[in-house]
Amino acid sequence: MSEASIAGRDLDAELTALEDRFGADTETVLARSEQIELAARALPDEAVQVRARLLQANMHRRAGDVARAARMCWEANSWADERAHRPLLARSHQMLSAVYDNLGDTATGLEHALRAVEFLDDDTPPRLRAVMLVKLADDLAMAGSPDAARERYRQAEEIALGLADTAMLVTVLNNFAYAEYLAGDFERAWAAMERLRETTDRAGQRLTPDAVDTLARIEIALGRHGDAARTARANVAEQAAGGGDDIDSMAEFLLTLAVAQRHLGDTAQAQDSLDECAVLCRERDLAGIGVRVLQEQAELHAARGEFARAFAAHKEYHAAEQRLVSRERAAQARTRHAMFETAEARREAERFREQARRDPLTGLHNRRYVDEQLPALLARTPAVVAIADLDHFKRINDQCSHQIGDRVLVAVAGLLLEAAAAPGFAARLGGEEFLVVIAGPDDAGAALRLDELRRAVAEHDWAPLTGGLPVTVSLGVATAALGSDPSPVLARADRALYAAKHGGRNRVSVAAH
Repeated sequence: MSEASIAGRDLDAELTALEDRFGADTETVLARSEQIELAARALPDEAVQVRARLLQANMHRRAGDVARAARMCWEANSWADERAHRPLLARSHQMLSAVYDNLGDTATGLEHALRAVEFLDDDTPPRLRAVMLVKLADDLAMAGSPDAARERYRQAEEIALGLADTAMLVTVLNNFAYAEYLAGDFERAWAAMERLRETTDRAGQRLTPDAVDTLARIEIALGRHGDAARTARANVAEQAAGGGDDIDSMAEFLLTLAVAQRHLGDTAQAQDSLDECAVLCRERDLAGIGVRVLQEQAELHAARGEFARAFAAHKEYHAAEQRLVSRERAAQARTRHAMFETAEARREAERFREQARRDPLTGLHNRRYVDEQLPALLARTPAVVAIADLDHFKRINDQCSHQIGDRVLVAVAGLLLEAAAAPGFAARLGGEEFLVVIAGPDDAGAALRLDELRRAVAEHDWAPLTGGLPVTVSLGVATAALGSDPSPVLARADRALYAAKHGGRNRVSVAAH
């Protein structure tokens, strides 16, 4: 294995490690993934570059720049689609699923989650398969398909158990518990949470703060208000003592504590918790949590018998909810517009790319296409390569006209296309010289097709164009084994063409192996 290959493999492994850091600081991961992209560009290793950009897209998404994340994901998806790169197709669809979930379009998010799983194959690392299954399960749960979601969570759990991967198992069970909580099946949610706690206890680990918050919410739903208050209070205290800057989470934890305290009848402490949460929402513009704070404030007023104030708070909550919906729709519209512009630019770039690789006269591929695609084709399959040159073409231009000559070239191009079926191709190299590539190991069959092509050109009715002037073609043929370098293959075909010309023209000459 070359040094570049080893370096690329090491960078790929580091990306895997970064992806597995679920709660990692986004700025740190973003900075390192940008460094990995630059290192991969120097190798060069395009696949690692694209994977690094997908990780960057995820960090931008988590930071709230969904439009930028969407553009980067579609670029990665387009690259992977052009090259049929299944691992990156799976990863890019998974990321697009998260983007659409953020936009509130859970149906499209589910579609991309399904596509991601479809692109997994036998070579997919088990942990990545589990990650994809959890994402699909999450989207199925949000789409109101709890039974289908449970099956995917079960599959992901089996993989995590088989790998003895505690971190993955914790993720599966935490998401499963939360999905059951959202579905209103609180007993199932509690059972999943119990298994999650057993898992972390065996591993000598503690539940993540988000998992503890889910536990408190489940306890509230089951009427275990004292337990819920203790759980939520400890979570808030630990978050405050830890000095973390994740104020969004702190606001969520305070709101959960306020709800638990209200259910216990401790309305004074519930108000204190809610006031602290409201301050954080104003400081960080946490509009979504802020709306729920107003809803809980109405509940608190009602719990104290302050029904007029409860009604006023409920009206304020309703108005804030409408403002939030309008704000979210505007943000979604901006992001969708950016995604539309990205898609349009990608389609336009693809049109230009295709035009740059086509001969404008004949519509065949051109030399640039040959230089790009022939090495890739020979890396996948053996082939027969033929250089075809029209005999005495200058005479047609001189005695008829250059316009007639162009029409002859177009007609010949059509005959060449019939001989070069995909995955082979035909191309115009320049002037009256063409290339025909027939893919596959059947050298004898390819030689027969090329001789049929020669006869088809000679026997074509050229009279309407050239009058009595014949149109014939000479072909030089070379076989290319799997993995051949195109340059010596083309050189042998060119020498064979020279032999065909000097042997009398209108013939096929095959180069010696």
